[in-house]
Amino acid sequence: MGQRIVIVGDGQMGLVLAEQLSLVGHAVRLWGPFPDALASLAATRRSPRLPGFTLPEAIEIEADPARALEDAGALVSAIPVQFLRPVWSRLPSADLPIVSVSKGIETTTLERPLEILAEMRGDVPRAVLSGPTIASELAMHRPATMVAAGEDPAWVDHVQTLFLAPWMRVYTSSDPIGVEIAGAAKNVVAIAAGVLDGLDAGFNAKSALLARGLAEIIRLGEALGARPETFAGIAGVGDLATTCFCPEGRNRTCGEAIGRGVPLERHLEATDSVVEGVETARAIRRLAADRGVEMPIAEAVYAVLFESLDPRSALEGLMQRRVGAEA
Repeated sequence: MGQRIVIVGDGQMGLVLAEQLSLVGHAVRLWGPFPDALASLAATRRSPRLPGFTLPEAIEIEADPARALEDAGALVSAIPVQFLRPVWSRLPSADLPIVSVSKGIETTTLERPLEILAEMRGDVPRAVLSGPTIASELAMHRPATMVAAGEDPAWVDHVQTLFLAPWMRVYTSSDPIGVEIAGAAKNVVAIAAGVLDGLDAGFNAKSALLARGLAEIIRLGEALGARPETFAGIAGVGDLATTCFCPEGRNRTCGEAIGRGVPLERHLEATDSVVEGVETARAIRRLAADRGVEMPIAEAVYAVLFESLDPRSALEGLMQRRVGAEA
């Protein structure tokens, strides 16, 4: 039996990664912020957040935050970014290394998940684990890849080993900024991709959106200190493509509903899971403005979400921008 790993969060990624770690031989314990949801999960081993998935009996489910961290060797943070601080503040302090699988930017501070966790947990080894990972496909053990990135090479290498599985290949990177910015910004582009689907704009338009959206993400990443080559990898273009084309993607689905005329608030009220790209659109817009980075697609998404800009008018505005050399 490998080391005990505690999953913080009982959403889709928390569930599938708990199963993956358990099946490859690690002792796994899961804790989440909602006691009623944990009680139901313990009784049925099922969750409405991931229909058809059954959590293995070997995985412990613990509602008490202090007991959840007993004899733990590592923590996996699977909490949506806007809720990281209130949820992690409920956990006792512990000198344990952390793996973050959250994708987003905190709207109040414009900080990435690893930055937030550094503030809350001190100088412990930290890594981000990201990539094109639709939870329902991971639950079926379909082939997938991820990348582990951090500033501590030894911990990054260990994370790679922890998460290897017959259906999961894990690469390593020393560019956590790039990996986290890619994971956050792609959700904003995915909302735009969904809007195109809702408008029935076609695949030509969506492919162009991905290419130009990626250019925006690279510009922002470089301004924040990321390496441009990171965005050509699985955490960049790989995750972007999956999020924009997968019918099940929450951000793409949100955009599609808006493109079809459904108000944002109504769509979010009908959705069980957090649509990270909505709040990330606020943060990305501020980050871009602070760094002087031009991001017209992200700006258009913000205007559609929060300024009542008609989606078709947003598309027309993008198409009417001055043309020049591709950059």
